[in-house]
Amino acid sequence: MDIQRLQQRALEISKKYDTLNKQRGQKIWDDADVMAGFVGDVGDLIQLVMAKNNLRSRDNIQEGLEHYLSGCLWSIFVLADKLGIDITAAFTKNMDTLDQKITQKLQ
Repeated sequence: MDIQRLQQRALEISKKYDTLNKQRGQKIWDDADVMAGFVGDVGDLIQLVMAKNNLRSRDNIQEGLEHYLSGCLWSIFVLADKLGIDITAAFTKNMDTLDQKITQKLQ
Protein backbone atom coordinates (compact mmCIF):
# COMPACT_ATOMS: atom_id res chain seq x y z
CA MET A 1 0.00 0.00 0.00
CA ASP A 2 1.44 3.40 -0.94
CA ILE A 3 1.57 6.39 1.40
CA GLN A 4 -1.52 8.09 -0.08
CA ARG A 5 -3.61 4.95 0.47
CA LEU A 6 -2.25 4.62 4.01
CA GLN A 7 -3.24 8.20 4.77
CA GLN A 8 -6.66 7.71 3.18
CA ARG A 9 -7.22 4.66 5.40
CA ALA A 10 -6.11 6.63 8.47
CA LEU A 11 -8.56 9.41 7.63
CA GLU A 12 -11.38 6.90 7.14
CA ILE A 13 -10.74 5.55 10.64
CA SER A 14 -10.52 9.10 12.01
CA LYS A 15 -13.96 9.88 10.57
CA LYS A 16 -15.35 6.74 12.19
CA TYR A 17 -13.91 7.88 15.53
CA ASP A 18 -15.60 11.25 14.97
CA THR A 19 -18.93 9.51 14.35
CA LEU A 20 -18.49 7.29 17.41
CA ASN A 21 -17.52 10.22 19.64
CA LYS A 22 -20.50 12.25 18.41
CA GLN A 23 -22.82 9.28 18.99
CA ARG A 24 -21.50 8.95 22.56
CA GLY A 25 -21.85 12.68 23.21
CA GLN A 26 -18.07 13.06 23.37
CA LYS A 27 -15.90 15.72 21.79
CA ILE A 28 -14.66 15.25 18.23
CA TRP A 29 -10.90 15.44 18.35
CA ASP A 30 -9.17 18.53 16.99
CA ASP A 31 -5.48 18.85 16.13
CA ALA A 32 -4.49 19.43 19.78
CA ASP A 33 -6.33 16.28 20.87
CA VAL A 34 -4.68 14.19 18.15
CA MET A 35 -1.31 15.63 19.19
CA ALA A 36 -1.94 14.72 22.84
CA GLY A 37 -2.83 11.17 21.81
CA PHE A 38 0.31 11.01 19.70
CA VAL A 39 2.50 12.09 22.62
CA GLY A 40 0.89 9.40 24.80
CA ASP A 41 1.60 6.77 22.15
CA VAL A 42 5.21 7.94 21.86
CA GLY A 43 5.57 7.52 25.63
CA ASP A 44 4.30 3.94 25.39
CA LEU A 45 6.60 3.35 22.43
CA ILE A 46 9.60 4.54 24.45
CA GLN A 47 8.84 1.99 27.14
CA LEU A 48 8.56 -0.78 24.56
CA VAL A 49 11.87 0.16 22.92
CA MET A 50 13.45 0.10 26.37
CA ALA A 51 11.96 -3.35 26.96
CA LYS A 52 13.27 -4.51 23.58
CA ASN A 53 16.73 -3.43 24.81
CA ASN A 54 16.31 -5.27 28.14
CA LEU A 55 15.98 -2.05 30.14
CA ARG A 56 12.39 -2.79 31.20
CA SER A 57 10.24 -5.85 31.62
CA ARG A 58 7.22 -6.06 29.35
CA ASP A 59 5.13 -8.80 27.75
CA ASN A 60 4.33 -8.97 24.04
CA ILE A 61 7.03 -6.48 23.07
CA GLN A 62 6.89 -7.06 19.31
CA GLU A 63 3.10 -6.83 19.24
CA GLY A 64 3.24 -3.62 21.27
CA LEU A 65 5.90 -2.10 19.02
CA GLU A 66 3.78 -2.84 15.96
CA HIS A 67 0.68 -1.38 17.62
CA TYR A 68 2.27 1.86 18.82
CA LEU A 69 4.41 2.48 15.73
CA SER A 70 1.35 2.13 13.52
CA GLY A 71 -0.67 4.26 15.95
CA CYS A 72 1.97 6.99 15.76
CA LEU A 73 1.84 6.85 11.97
CA TRP A 74 -1.97 7.15 12.13
CA SER A 75 -1.60 10.25 14.33
CA ILE A 76 0.87 11.83 11.91
CA PHE A 77 -1.43 11.26 8.94
CA VAL A 78 -4.48 12.63 10.76
CA LEU A 79 -2.59 15.56 12.27
CA ALA A 80 -1.15 16.52 8.87
CA ASP A 81 -4.66 16.51 7.40
CA LYS A 82 -6.08 18.61 10.25
CA LEU A 83 -3.24 21.13 9.80
CA GLY A 84 -3.62 21.26 6.00
CA ILE A 85 -0.22 19.73 5.27
CA ASP A 86 0.43 17.50 2.26
CA ILE A 87 2.52 15.00 4.21
CA THR A 88 3.75 13.21 1.09
CA ALA A 89 5.08 16.42 -0.46
CA ALA A 90 6.52 17.60 2.87
CA PHE A 91 8.25 14.27 3.48
CA THR A 92 9.70 14.18 -0.04
CA LYS A 93 10.97 17.77 0.25
CA ASN A 94 12.51 17.11 3.66
CA MET A 95 14.26 13.92 2.48
CA ASP A 96 15.61 15.73 -0.59
CA THR A 97 16.99 18.51 1.63
CA LEU A 98 18.57 16.03 4.04
CA ASP A 99 20.03 14.04 1.16
CA GLN A 100 21.68 17.17 -0.26
CA LYS A 101 23.09 18.21 3.14
CA ILE A 102 24.49 14.76 3.86
CA THR A 103 25.90 14.38 0.34
CA GLN A 104 27.72 17.74 0.68
CA LYS A 105 29.20 16.70 4.03
CA LEU A 106 30.37 13.37 2.60
CA GLN A 107 32.44 15.07 -0.12
